[in-house]
Amino acid sequence: MPARSKSLPPIRIAFIGDSFVNGTGDPECLGWVGRVCRSATARGHGVTLYNLGVRRDTSADLAARWKEEVGRRLVPDERSGIIFSFGVNDCVAENGRLRVEPTATLQNARRILADAATVAPCLMVGPPPIDDDGVNRRLDALNPRLADLCRELGIPFLDTLTPLLRSTVWRAEAARGDGAHPAGSGYDELARLIDEWRAWRVWLP
Repeated sequence: MPARSKSLPPIRIAFIGDSFVNGTGDPECLGWVGRVCRSATARGHGVTLYNLGVRRDTSADLAARWKEEVGRRLVPDERSGIIFSFGVNDCVAENGRLRVEPTATLQNARRILADAATVAPCLMVGPPPIDDDGVNRRLDALNPRLADLCRELGIPFLDTLTPLLRSTVWRAEAARGDGAHPAGSGYDELARLIDEWRAWRVWLP
């Protein structure tokens, strides 16, 4: 396996999303992005990662910024990919209303993903749960709609909500922290889901 990986060309990957992409709460400052790229590097891949996760960003925020940021980092003559993950902040209520309504989230997601797929191969990591039952119920309703959209667009989608809702580690670490973000062990669990995902391993065997 390492010999085959080393024969592959280097890859630049832009990770676009929110604080979970950023790795907020992880004392090692790796989050899931750093962990999956570290694992790929250990398998012999030459990965240049661009962590473009921004705290509190919604799908509307990502729609406004992703193209310029990716354009500054990915180049046409090099192997590249884009991974998106968003949705939690859309489902948060502030001042009695959702930050982004589900219909608008799906419209934003369609615009983002359809455009991004013309730039580079894309993957979508679904939103994880937080220690808030109301937000998690809204995520549970949004999650299959995002999956359906990705299926329509031909973009692989990973459901992280379902397995992490069953994770006592993820929920406990989020509760001990700021109510949303886990510490290192929680990010270990999320990174393991992604690292074992067939779509990710197609990019980085």
